[in-house]
Amino acid sequence: MRIGQGFDVHALVAGRKLVIGGVTIPFDKGLEGHSDADVLIHAVCDALLGAAGLGDIGRHFPDTDPRYQGADSRALLREVAKMLQEEEWAVANIDATIIAQAPKMAAHIPAMAANIASDLGISAGRVNVKAKTAERLGAIGRGEGIAAEAIALLVFLPDTSDPRRYPEAFAP
Repeated sequence: MRIGQGFDVHALVAGRKLVIGGVTIPFDKGLEGHSDADVLIHAVCDALLGAAGLGDIGRHFPDTDPRYQGADSRALLREVAKMLQEEEWAVANIDATIIAQAPKMAAHIPAMAANIASDLGISAGRVNVKAKTAERLGAIGRGEGIAAEAIALLVFLPDTSDPRRYPEAFAP
């Protein structure tokens, strides 16, 4: 088993959609970033990549690459899922927290968890998303941005049916 931790933060700005956990949330501001700036999915990606020892989201999807300009973060999460599968890691569970003074997240959390679970090919019960305010402290508390943290647990599940990859499983 391996555990990974992820964090992301973006500033709130006028003129952008607010997308968190793959859900578009009605609000007068959105998150600034190279992609859709989905802080929750970015934190989840970092937690998963970190647990697998594969670096971070910036290594695989750099903000200097025009291919990721305006990218849908759910597509990036699906790419991370493929990377994990290639390395024979299975997602046991994810626990994530959104930190935002506004807007309120509670009504959107079930859809966020469902999106993450769907993109990873796991049951929604293995993804926990919660939201907290910053109690009006700091930049997030003043409504200047939104952050997210995530923790992921991976389990190594090798496919020992391939004698080229696991010859010891076929030794007499």
